[in-house]
Amino acid sequence: MSAVTATAAKNEALSEIGDYVALKLAGKIDEQNIALGDLTLTIHRDLTVETIRFLREDSQLRFVSLTDICGVDYPERAERFEVVYHLLSPTLNQRIRVKTSTDEQTPMASLTEIFPGALWYEREAYDMYGILFTGHPDLRRLLTDYGFEGYPLRKDFPTSGYVELRYDEARKKVVYEPVKLAQEFRSFDYLSPWEGTRYVPPGDDKA
Repeated sequence: MSAVTATAAKNEALSEIGDYVALKLAGKIDEQNIALGDLTLTIHRDLTVETIRFLREDSQLRFVSLTDICGVDYPERAERFEVVYHLLSPTLNQRIRVKTSTDEQTPMASLTEIFPGALWYEREAYDMYGILFTGHPDLRRLLTDYGFEGYPLRKDFPTSGYVELRYDEARKKVVYEPVKLAQEFRSFDYLSPWEGTRYVPPGDDKA
């Protein structure tokens, strides 16, 4: 079987799954399409638990493995966050992607009752984006340090962060201080090496 034939067969199988889900969840799927080799379903956030539970428990589907929950930030949108769920069905040997959206104040329903492992994914989404989840048994930061300010994967988060930590030898402890960007006040010569040179670099027209 050629690669083209195999891709067409896979897309046909995914289309059949999409049609089956749309039939079973009549009127609850806002959009469906095949992207990057996976079936993508777009739903309203209030239907997340119902949809994921159906995909997991339906005997024709059996998407019993939750492989990821992640966030995507679109600051220009009213609901700036897309929350994306990836599931795997060993029975069908297929993957499915479920997408929904929310804003900074409106929480998503936790999937921990359906997939206990969702606990870690949801903590990561909260830590990196500030996405909230109701019903989560332990919603706290996961990857950043205690006392960390902000959410580092938001598009409006400064690349330098807000605070820096270092070990203070005099006080014998780790301290947090506002980020100091001394380089903002330097005059850079972008045609020279980073620290500059005391000689004229070959080909440096500015010299």
